[in-house]
Amino acid sequence: MRIITRDEIIDNVAKLCVTANTYLTSDVCNALENAYNAETDDLPKSVLNTLLDNLEIAKQENMAICQDTGMAVVFLEIGQDVHISGDITEAVNEGVRQGYKAGYFRNSIVSDPINRVNTNDNTPAVIHFNLVPGSNIKITVAPKGFGSENMSQIKMLNPSDGIDGVIDFVTECVRQAGASPCPPIVVGVGIGGTMEKAAILAKQALLLDLDDSLWSETEALLLEKINALNIGPAGFGGKTTALGVKILTYPTHIAGLPVAVNINCHVARHQSVII
Repeated sequence: MRIITRDEIIDNVAKLCVTANTYLTSDVCNALENAYNAETDDLPKSVLNTLLDNLEIAKQENMAICQDTGMAVVFLEIGQDVHISGDITEAVNEGVRQGYKAGYFRNSIVSDPINRVNTNDNTPAVIHFNLVPGSNIKITVAPKGFGSENMSQIKMLNPSDGIDGVIDFVTECVRQAGASPCPPIVVGVGIGGTMEKAAILAKQALLLDLDDSLWSETEALLLEKINALNIGPAGFGGKTTALGVKILTYPTHIAGLPVAVNINCHVARHQSVII
């Protein structure tokens, strides 16, 4: 039995909060560069150039890529042979608290969804736990801004709607979102399970590398249809409304076809560490 201390959790979560809000993963950076190189219209090309400049400045100055540093979403894959000395939920929230303070990031979380009193330290995080074989913990921090989160949807389709129904629903979600989620976007799609499982799958799909694919044909078709909407960077039109579409699925009930769409802006933030 391997022991991982509360302080190790705090330290790693705090560091991930800073890096996730400051650096984008290489697949997203490459996708933005490819979109810039492919664009022929001056206005969307100028927007993409500004986005790339912003990424470089954030990296050089160790500053937040976006002023909306989001709600901290934390995925924990906990090895069965690990013992954690202390309350892991409290440790994760303390890590978020310290990381957001160290990065001088905006505090965006209110303690009650109705009364709207700010917690002033960006806690609590949304934490997802998964028990896996092994003696390590994988921590993924994925800050989620609400310009894009607010554009996400879920729908309980009929099984007879099939893949065509899924494609139509996802495309319509993006059309309705328009420029609100700060395109070019990344689209996470969760299909199957139950209502809440589909939503979590869609969020997890946003963690996938844009260069990897489990549903390549469907993802490519959706990307083509979404980019044909001509929303474009910042809503000014152009060839790239989405940088990528990622799909995760799960078995479901014979009577259902849950589909969730979780949209991310171009600041598709997530960083991981294994301890």
